[in-house]
This record gives sequence, C-alpha cells and structure tokens, in this order.
Amino acid sequence: MTSQHFSAHARRRPARSSLGVAHVDNRHDEEFTVVGNHLAQHPDLSLTAIGLAVHIQSLPTGSLVGIKVLAGKFPEGETRIAAALRELETHGYLARTKERLPSGRIVTRTTSYNQPQARTTSRTAPAPRRREPAPDLKEPEQPGPAPSAPQSAPDTLDLPAHRTARNVLAGLRTRDPRLHLSEHDVRRLAPAVVTWLERGVAPDDVQRTLSAGLPREGVRHPARFLAHRLTALLPPPFEPGLPESARPDPLQNCDGCDRAFRSPRPGRCRDCRPVAVAA
Repeated sequence: MTSQHFSAHARRRPARSSLGVAHVDNRHDEEFTVVGNHLAQHPDLSLTAIGLAVHIQSLPTGSLVGIKVLAGKFPEGETRIAAALRELETHGYLARTKERLPSGRIVTRTTSYNQPQARTTSRTAPAPRRREPAPDLKEPEQPGPAPSAPQSAPDTLDLPAHRTARNVLAGLRTRDPRLHLSEHDVRRLAPAVVTWLERGVAPDDVQRTLSAGLPREGVRHPARFLAHRLTALLPPPFEPGLPESARPDPLQNCDGCDRAFRSPRPGRCRDCRPVAVAA
C-alpha cells in the first residue's frame, strides 16, 4: 500500500531563465493569507500600497488600521501610509466611511476587499471571519459636525509637502515636454517626491535630476520612467549639524628659508624655529 504524505516537500518551480528569480515553495499548513495576483502584481499600485494591502488582509477582524497605528508599526511614516491608503481606496481594495455614534463621536469604519470587484457585486459588508470574534470596527477620531451622508476620509494628500511635490512633478513638462504627466500619475508619484524633499533636496534640484540626460529615443512611459528614477537616484538622508571631517592646515611660506610648510598661521618652519630662538 502506498504511504500517504500529509504535507508536501519543498519543490522548485521550473526556471525559465538563469538570470531571473528562482522559487523554492514550501506548503503552509497554518498562519497564512491567500493574496491574488491582481493585487501582488498590480501595475498601478505602488509597492508601499501593495505591501500595506497584504498586511491589512492578513489581520484579524477588528484590528485597527488607522494611519497613526500603521505608522507606529512600519518605518514609512504617516505621509506615505496615508498615500498608500488613498491608492487602495482608489483601486477598490479599501473603503473608509465616517459615521456618527449616538454619543456624538465621529468614527471611521474600514472595510478591506481581497477582490476589488466585490464592491460592485455586493453592497453589504462582508461577513466576519469565523476564526476570530467580530469586535467593533471603529477607530475614534476628533468630534466634528455630523455628515449628511457617509463621506470618504479627508484628503490626506493635501498637505504642504504633497502640494510642493505635485508642483514639482507637474512642472517637469516645462523642462521637457516628454515628461508630461496626467493628474493621476502626479498624485501617485507625489509620495516618492516627498521623500526627496524630506531628505533636504530642493524642489528645483529634484526637477533637474529627474529631467537630466533623457534617452535619445524618447520616453514612452513618463510615469514609469520617473518612478524608476525616483527610486534609483534617491539620495541618502542628510543630517545637518554633524561636524565636518578635519581639514589639513593651509600651506605657508617660511619667513626664514621660504620653504612651504603647513601651519594655521604664517611664520617659520620647524627647521628655522630653533635658529630664530637662538638669535
């Protein structure tokens, strides 16, 4: 009788090219999340948004996914987290609505969709996962006036840094018409430009770097081209106020022998100093 194996051994997918990625797949029997390729390989979502969507889908029902909560877990910061959440809302992977409780407090209800088309086929909220109880999906916010109808979250991208970043991207067409971007592309690339600005790069320098040395054959996809440059040419963080490396003393001409020597001030070299003291 053939023996049964309840867990599969690690297997290697057939490689198409020796230069590409190789996969070694091990079966997950517990603690795993199923994610569709429509999300993992989404052509219009940033890597931050894709990773954030996978993280949210892996959380149990009732977990808080506010901007401050997520920023406390990951190093991206509130600005990039807010931008990623807006991307997921735009593409149908996330829905956030405001509601007013009888007590007068405004709360946000967040719904995650593992398939964006589910929003159009069903208007009811998905049933809670059975593996976890269904606690209240509310995130407290500052009290405010009661909305007449459910509204989306405020435009977190309308911050001074994002407005500057959008101006930088929109102004690239004045440097080179081939870098003309749509409004959607400008809003999608703005968080990456904010990172440059936070690292001390002036807006004019960002434009100059992104538009310098364009290919002679032209730019077929300006948004993809700029997304690559924003990542590949990202400068390291700059911390002002750090002491500069010690520089050597300037060269001086010896008053005795006219030989060059290094000293912070004019005078005599070390060979002429004993003679001057003896005299």
